[in-house]
Amino acid sequence: MENVINNRYDFILLFDVTDGNPNGDPDAGNLPRVDAETGMGLVTDVCLKRKVRNYVQLKKNCERPYDIFIKEKAILNNKISEAHKTVDDDKKSDAENTESARQWMCRNYYDVRTFGAVMSVGENAGQVRGPIQMTFARSIDPIFAQEHSITRVAVTTEKEAKDQKGENHTMGRKSTIPYALYCSHGFISANFAKQTGFNDDDLNIFWEALVNMFEEDHSAARGMMNTRKLIIFKHNSILGNAPSYKLFDLVKVVKKDKSIAPRKFEDYDIEIDKNSVPEGVEIIEKV
Repeated sequence: MENVINNRYDFILLFDVTDGNPNGDPDAGNLPRVDAETGMGLVTDVCLKRKVRNYVQLKKNCERPYDIFIKEKAILNNKISEAHKTVDDDKKSDAENTESARQWMCRNYYDVRTFGAVMSVGENAGQVRGPIQMTFARSIDPIFAQEHSITRVAVTTEKEAKDQKGENHTMGRKSTIPYALYCSHGFISANFAKQTGFNDDDLNIFWEALVNMFEEDHSAARGMMNTRKLIIFKHNSILGNAPSYKLFDLVKVVKKDKSIAPRKFEDYDIEIDKNSVPEGVEIIEKV
């Protein structure tokens, strides 16, 4: 495997939302996700990975080896079957064919070799533990979700039009957060990268996706969303030179005026204690 990464990485992603819903909760009427005990907003790791997948899909036009395994309307077992049709050998055991299919999926699908996948349904292509893992994003301060009544000056059916006697108004509701700054933490394992073939080119497009993914994801529901900071800790070894929590503790997000509700990114100071960075760790700021 050429150019497989040989360094461990940890990173912090800071992004914000203005007058939007960054990640609706289907169990709560699509209201913004929230930690019920603290009031802090949440965005799931699945949501963030989806945006990375979407960006890579647009950037690379689904051309292999940057095709996307988990994408809208995909039939996953068909893709696994394709792998087996390509690599199966009657002279090999089932276990050997499964491993060959697993390697084929890693080579051809960006998200498999990046985030991993469970491919043991249907024709078995095994399981892959990806080198990149991300946490839920959590807001720096408690969020305040607002519900808005909205009106559409059209109806769906002729019956509705007759019932409304030509008024043709449809009422609805929309939930937004006035402003919130979110923080997610991520981890990249060089050991797992060796198993999937995750290389330097894959890493570079991942950083690019984190910086630009919201630019290709604008919608009326999400409002204004932007990546504000991407702070990367690059270790000079495979196993790393310091625990991730100690590196994350070097970054402080401080609200300038604690007496007011934040309404913009400039209401916060981002402080990085670069003098306390452990030996063998380099800080890289992408934004």
